[in-house]
Amino acid sequence: MSGVRLLAARALAPVLLGESTLDEGLRRASAKAAVRERALLRELCFGVCRRYQELEGLLSPLLQKPLKSRDADVQALLLLGIYQMRHMRVPDHAAVGETVAACAGLRKAWARGLVNAVLRGYQTRAAELEHRLLRWQQLSHPQWLLAAIETAWPAHAESVLAANNQPGPLSLRVNAMRGNRQRWLELASDAGLACHPSALTPEGVVLERAVDVAELPGFQSGEVSVQDEAAQLAATLLAPQPGERILDACAAPGGKACHLLERCAGIHLVALDAQPQRLQRVQENLTRLALEATLLEGDATAPDSWWDGQAFDAMLVDAPCSGTGVIRRHPDIKLLRTPGQVHASAVLQRQILSALWPLLKPGGRLLYATCSVLPEENEGTISAFLSATPDARECAIEAPWGMPRVHGRQLLPQPGGNDGFFYALLQKPPY
Repeated sequence: MSGVRLLAARALAPVLLGESTLDEGLRRASAKAAVRERALLRELCFGVCRRYQELEGLLSPLLQKPLKSRDADVQALLLLGIYQMRHMRVPDHAAVGETVAACAGLRKAWARGLVNAVLRGYQTRAAELEHRLLRWQQLSHPQWLLAAIETAWPAHAESVLAANNQPGPLSLRVNAMRGNRQRWLELASDAGLACHPSALTPEGVVLERAVDVAELPGFQSGEVSVQDEAAQLAATLLAPQPGERILDACAAPGGKACHLLERCAGIHLVALDAQPQRLQRVQENLTRLALEATLLEGDATAPDSWWDGQAFDAMLVDAPCSGTGVIRRHPDIKLLRTPGQVHASAVLQRQILSALWPLLKPGGRLLYATCSVLPEENEGTISAFLSATPDARECAIEAPWGMPRVHGRQLLPQPGGNDGFFYALLQKPPY
């Protein structure tokens, strides 16, 4: 199985260098892996990203000098070896042997000896090295993000950090146009899938263990889709009505757009995204679910380049953000994000809201959403927009979920439960 470890190292190396996301690396690696190896490949890659700060804290003292950037693949193999010994049911001798064997594919003659020495050094010094870990390393979060979470959520930080370091549950959305949740739960039970209804949404289902989508009854025929419980709240909050013209800005990959159409088939939905390859994913979801929408390629901050002049009754602005509410699904966020990027996201969010607001009809409503837990991107963005926009009014969200903020309502990621999301509902006066 050393081939899987080599593929994992090659998928992780550009992530360690900050050059690409884990999703991109895994796509390339999975295409080269045997079907039976893909689950292990995913576990190795996700595990290293999820525990990166801890693993790097254990690795660094074992190296006489830091590895050069061109040897990020060797660093990835070392992290993979320590991860297997520390967090997987892989005997130490097997973890060391298979990881050392994977060095043959790197074409670096020196790597085999280094990897062998370092991993055996970890075996003998594990307890000592663990004792030396700093708190942010023990919690496997970069220092800046740990401080931001503890500052924003002092009473909830421990739970948020724990959720970030665990795999997220597989949550589904039953297509209300094709059936109902109770019927699908019965189909799932017949298929041997243990699951339960979501407490957050009427279409939501949470599986007890993750499975391949091919095992989900009715997936290919559009009876069910993968979508987190918290993300499903968008359609409920926007409450589409027949005949309405609705804009889903930053629409890819299309889960919320499809949910809006499932909720109300009589709407005219315009799905906007700046990247054509991302719009292709929206179309793929629409096709599988036999739904129709107008897809537009365009920049949400520059509507003059794509808007046809017809105002919208409602808008969903699922704004670009840090993704800090979905770290458990994208653990490379802990390696790739910086405080500067968070601030840049907040600036872009305000630009998007300011550009789109004039396209909303009098009396129209705009739902702002992020998958972030950082106030700067959430209530901070809404506060700045409201201060700069005299004709924008906030509608209170009265709900049994999440926590009310000065503006909007926040859900934090829950161990075994929903992802972290923020929602704020705005309305334009009807005159």
